[in-house]
Amino acid sequence: MSIMTDHTQEYDEPEDDGPVQQPRLWQGNGWTARVIKNDDDEGWAVAMIKDGEPEPALVGPWTMGRDKKNPKPLDVNAFHTLVKTASEVIRRHEQALHAQLHKYLYVRTDEGELKITMDIIPDEEHPYAILKAFDEMGEQVATARVDANFKLTATSADKWVAADFKAPRSSQ
Repeated sequence: MSIMTDHTQEYDEPEDDGPVQQPRLWQGNGWTARVIKNDDDEGWAVAMIKDGEPEPALVGPWTMGRDKKNPKPLDVNAFHTLVKTASEVIRRHEQALHAQLHKYLYVRTDEGELKITMDIIPDEEHPYAILKAFDEMGEQVATARVDANFKLTATSADKWVAADFKAPRSSQ
């Protein structure tokens, strides 16, 4: 059985469930590396796709072979390097997303310092955020639901605390 890609490259599909290790297609460790024609120029690119994902996590240039026409074949060392690089790209993306959805700061009050957190719930139809206040012992002292676009700043946190933790009515 053969597989045709968007770039009219043909790959043999393995008859068993063993790992695929072909010059332009390599699978293992939950990843697939596929060497593809680079549409932007006359070179080659490699796409790293995590199993179960529809889009590549990483697409980068790939080295030409000795004939300067065809791509260099994939090998175990190149595949492991590509897996490591693609995994790092995903990890950084997840860290950036986490930083966007979870924020915190500290405010001083007469009773001591409070940690104010905001967790955005990215619901497709009705996104919102949850504000929480924690005392110095880590005990939650207040919670409120706010708009997802609420701006957590020292000023907005001070206003929330001064209003006895009543939920802000609109975005700030």
